[in-house]
Amino acid sequence: MNTIKRVMTNICSDNLAKSRDFYTKLFDFKVDYDSDWFVHLISKDQELELGIIARTNGIVPKHFQNNPQGFYITFVVDNADEIFKIAKLEKLEIISEPNDTFYGQRRLLLQDPNGTLVDVSSPIKGFEF
Repeated sequence: MNTIKRVMTNICSDNLAKSRDFYTKLFDFKVDYDSDWFVHLISKDQELELGIIARTNGIVPKHFQNNPQGFYITFVVDNADEIFKIAKLEKLEIISEPNDTFYGQRRLLLQDPNGTLVDVSSPIKGFEF
């Protein structure tokens, strides 16, 4: 069996700069590579990666150049309320303000500039099932 070396999500975008700014303002990503067709973001600890690719770039099959549906991306952070404050300040698309879930997470839902649903969650301290 092959060993997984890394997993990276790539988001198709019509506006690389706007998408790059969305993720770097909210999370601890730094820009590792920035071009007119692809942006590679990496967390400051270099453990997590996110790619943003021009939607119509030739390496993206035409059938997959549509707006995203049927998935969302989750970022688990220390404090979802802090991310909410930044999102409000930056006038980002807020789908649902932070609320406590039945499964022990404080959850905020945003929409990124590409239409991707972004779930920002933080564990509720002391929660037990």
